[in-house]
Amino acid sequence: MAEHEEKHEESLMEKIADTIHGHDSSSDSDDDKPSESSIKTKVFRLFGRERSVHHVFGGGKPADIFLWRNKKLSAGALGVATVIWVLFELLEYNLLTLVCHLLILALAILFLWSNATSFIKKSPPRIPEVQIPKDPVLEFAQALRFEINWAFAVLRDIASGRDLKKFLSVIAGLWVLSIVGSWCNFLTLLYIVFVLLHTVPVLYEKYEDKVDPFAEKAMHEIKKQYAVFDAKVLSKIPRGPLKEKKKD
Repeated sequence: MAEHEEKHEESLMEKIADTIHGHDSSSDSDDDKPSESSIKTKVFRLFGRERSVHHVFGGGKPADIFLWRNKKLSAGALGVATVIWVLFELLEYNLLTLVCHLLILALAILFLWSNATSFIKKSPPRIPEVQIPKDPVLEFAQALRFEINWAFAVLRDIASGRDLKKFLSVIAGLWVLSIVGSWCNFLTLLYIVFVLLHTVPVLYEKYEDKVDPFAEKAMHEIKKQYAVFDAKVLSKIPRGPLKEKKKD
């Protein structure tokens, strides 16, 4: 009887040990497998971004408009931009003429409506009191001032001759912009940019898993060609001082 109990205890201990060993081996194998989050972090994203497209656009109402989160608002913004472009570009309306005609129409309608209410015995229209708030205007002015100062600092840094790559990039961008400007006027260019902002980001967000691999190959090829160009041409061009001498 005692021998039977000892054998039962030994078999029970062996089962417990086998269970613990199997759990350890499974946990080791799970640790060896790369986690899904680590795999996702290794995926190439366009422009080296780590956030979603919605967060890149600020994550607020502008991002909702550009990415068509609110379809009515996005369609309304695109429709208004199209009407403005048609009025000024196709119909060749002047801004001052258009503003004056709209004010004449609005004032005439409100004036006639206010006087007609006394004859038809209805309440006059409630015209809201419109005032420009102070805080948003100051915030916009401060943000605009910051962006302008940043642009001046970038231009100064480029003109100092410290970064040849940035200098060539800006020159190429300005040259392309001048060519585009010769094809169309400023209003048409703004309209094209506005339409692109309403189409390209939402299409990229939808097909980013297919676009990013091609973008990775293109970026790799561009870097390789730039390295060859840098070794043969750019490295032989004399550059300005990299650092200004500190005053003692």
